[in-house]
Amino acid sequence: MFQSPPVLLAPFNPPLGPQPASYRVYCPEQVTLVLREKVFSFSGDDFLIQSTEGMSVCKCKGKAISLHAKKRFTDMQDNEIFTLSNKLMNVLMSFRGESPDGQADFEIRGHFQVIGSRSTVHFRNAADGQQIELEVKGNWIERKAQITLNGRPVAMIQRSFMNARQVFGNAQTYYVTVAANVDLSMIAAACIALDDREKGKR
Repeated sequence: MFQSPPVLLAPFNPPLGPQPASYRVYCPEQVTLVLREKVFSFSGDDFLIQSTEGMSVCKCKGKAISLHAKKRFTDMQDNEIFTLSNKLMNVLMSFRGESPDGQADFEIRGHFQVIGSRSTVHFRNAADGQQIELEVKGNWIERKAQITLNGRPVAMIQRSFMNARQVFGNAQTYYVTVAANVDLSMIAAACIALDDREKGKR
């Protein structure tokens, strides 16, 4: 269940994200996403990403047999947005997002952190061509994480408290409040990468 009301985040102008600005993965208003991992999925990495109002944003489907543990992100018509894959030989678990045309690629780099988890997201901003670095810091003891740009909040992540589907299916549910005009598919990827890193610590 969602534990607290979302905070109000300032919108981004120009839009923030590697994908070209479109209503497919951007929203002109602040939105809270629900990332719900499917229980007993064959790959163990299948998520459905929706808003709390029921608007479907995208899907993430893991590949059960894949050297790089690839995950395929698609829109609801099954058009590929990007694939997310683990970078091998990286003990801090980093990821690369690759779009079909190579124009909206991004990288999620893991960093050492004594308590909690820290990573950075790197991409060329589609709206203005700027090189962007987002910071993702999480503390699952407090069941929350934050994504920021130079200290400015971009998204707030909360993990739901343990319920039956998590106990018996090892499946997580995340609530992610995202500022307006931010690439929702990239934020979902950053959250799922954080989930993978946390699972890797167990």
